[in-house]
Amino acid sequence: MPRRTPATPAAVTTRTGEVRLLPDTDLPDAHLLTVDGTPQSYVDLEDPTHLEFEYVRRLAHLADLALPAAPAAVDALHLGGGALTLPRYLAHTRPGSRQLAVEIDPELTEFVRTHLPLDKRARLRVRAADAREALTTMKPQAWDLLVSDVFAGARTPAHLTSLEYVQLTAHTLRDEGVYAANLADGSPLRFARAQAATVQAVYPHAVLIAEPAVLRGRRYGNLVLAASRHPLPVAELTRATAADPFPARVLAGEELAAWTGGAAPVTDATAADSPEPPPGTFTV
Repeated sequence: MPRRTPATPAAVTTRTGEVRLLPDTDLPDAHLLTVDGTPQSYVDLEDPTHLEFEYVRRLAHLADLALPAAPAAVDALHLGGGALTLPRYLAHTRPGSRQLAVEIDPELTEFVRTHLPLDKRARLRVRAADAREALTTMKPQAWDLLVSDVFAGARTPAHLTSLEYVQLTAHTLRDEGVYAANLADGSPLRFARAQAATVQAVYPHAVLIAEPAVLRGRRYGNLVLAASRHPLPVAELTRATAADPFPARVLAGEELAAWTGGAAPVTDATAADSPEPPPGTFTV
């Protein structure tokens, strides 16, 4: 792909906040996208399989291992667009995949398209809408993969954390489909435990993937929660995530139930935004 990226940082103010694109000084075709100082996406135009953020790497492991083997094309719905890192990965590893990204901020999408152009061969559309409102318009049994990765600043909005929201995801997933959510939490992990309980109230099979220090509440960080109507490849995911630069643990079955600790599922009536990160979490 011809290089069309800027050699210097770019910025724009949108309804989301102050959006900045920072070139990686070591890789001229790689960029970090931040919103109000919070890292949101990292994209390497030269190599879409270069996944800098560990949580994105774990989402990619799920796509690789829980869906038909690549290069089989899949239908994927991404709630939360950002710089479209995972859609770019799937378009590269699974050519011909049909993908839809839902991003509430059209100015952000235009900024990304301008500075981080998509491969013209990718079957990827971006819709400007609220993630939950978009879900209500989806046909049943429409998607193989549904990724929920929506943040307002550094927090997941409350209406995207409830039982009713997760039920909408199940309605639009195929029987063999996989739901995955990117969560962020720290000690005492009440939000993440409640999210695990909420997802397990809808899907019969679930896994939680995170670094051991995050799972123990020793530091704030990302946790990937995935679920399906069919068993997920726990052993394969365990091996893949253990080999990552920052190794993770995979909790499932009784181990996940014990970690959830009897937390109650969240409903629309009780939902709240995810916790604020501690001061100094982001240094960008």
